[in-house]
Amino acid sequence: MIHITEGISIDESEFHLKFIRASGPGGQKVNKTATAVQLRFDVKNSSLPVDVRERLIRLAGRRITADGTLVIDARRFRLQEQNRQDAINRLVELIRKAAERPKVRRKTGPTLQSKKRRLEAKQRRSKNKLLRMAVRRFEE
Repeated sequence: MIHITEGISIDESEFHLKFIRASGPGGQKVNKTATAVQLRFDVKNSSLPVDVRERLIRLAGRRITADGTLVIDARRFRLQEQNRQDAINRLVELIRKAAERPKVRRKTGPTLQSKKRRLEAKQRRSKNKLLRMAVRRFEE
């Protein structure tokens, strides 16, 4: 059992680890050892709360497949065990982010001071434009 937050935990049977060969430089060792880890987590059928699932799908972006499976590739380290732990840590971190409820934005009106500044600026512009007008001469 992996604890994520106080109310959320996932069982290790909910995700599947597959060991694959890592790409990139490394010569003979890279070509014959499967040190990279591919973690697959079925988000749609997981034990996570519904709201957390929806946020996780949104957060995952390209890492989520069409059938709702989250795929995390870990190939940062040379050792299989370190990559395995890295993949699990990244999954836990992603679920933690999804578990945080977004703050509700409350609309606020303009402050009294900002209204006053706006009106003063309008008056300044008005006086400026009045000075540009042609002077009218009244002949009697």
